[in-house]
Amino acid sequence: MEKKLRIRCWITLDREKFFGPGRLQLLNLIQSKGSLSKAAQQMGMSYKKAWDMVNDLNSRGSQPFVLLKKGGEKGGGAELTEHAQNLIFRFEKLSEKLEEITEEEAEILDWI
Repeated sequence: MEKKLRIRCWITLDREKFFGPGRLQLLNLIQSKGSLSKAAQQMGMSYKKAWDMVNDLNSRGSQPFVLLKKGGEKGGGAELTEHAQNLIFRFEKLSEKLEEITEEEAEILDWI
């Protein structure tokens, strides 16, 4: 039997989830693909769900996270703001610290 200690972390605003692993993945894919639709496709989610997530980040956060460009002859696109890049960096560092803690405390699994 495989045993593993896991911790998942989310940021909440007004007791509602605001940012966590799913949105982190979405932002990272937007950054690498330059497109919300391509990021959504890569994650296997609808464009509308991805758009709703971005809209929630942009409207509930203190500053915009994603700038969306409307389509035209060359198509639209999406890019992350510096604010989003800073959040990604800090959230990934926090996730690394939490992973270290789970590794240090994994001995609790011996009691199961």
